[in-house]
Amino acid sequence: MDVSAALPPAVVIGVGNDHRRDDGVGWAVVAGLARSRNPALLPHRTRLTCTDGDPAGLMNAWEGVRLAVVVDAAYARPARPGRVHRLRLDGDLPPAPRGGAGTHGFPLGDTVRLARALDRLPGELLVYAVEAADTGFGTGLSPRVAAAVEPLVRRIEEDLARQAPAGP
Repeated sequence: MDVSAALPPAVVIGVGNDHRRDDGVGWAVVAGLARSRNPALLPHRTRLTCTDGDPAGLMNAWEGVRLAVVVDAAYARPARPGRVHRLRLDGDLPPAPRGGAGTHGFPLGDTVRLARALDRLPGELLVYAVEAADTGFGTGLSPRVAAAVEPLVRRIEEDLARQAPAGP
């Protein structure tokens, strides 16, 4: 018997803080998926969850799934707020930059390395990083990041429909 067939097919994890403006984009995407819940696009038993990026929380959220989709805010220079990067994490990861203060104390790459060392990675890990404009205190996404949410919700629904089998 294929043990992976008994695993929940997928989880979508929004990482961030909705009280730090664009850092809440991961949570906004998960909320968009929860509102849509299109059974044709979201495979049966797909879990939706949000976390602040704590390594233990992330590893617990993706434990026992074949596919984990993580959505988080990202910094880039030059910044193009609302631009979406899609990364399939496998193999070696580049070293995490040090010295730059982000909104998360433990970068996602470090969490992946830790999960790999502890044998706690999901079967497949897909990351969507949305370039942020403003991660200062306050609520609400900047206009360009907010405009990226619905297209990203649709893109993730399509990814899930293609990659995880539907059905009970």
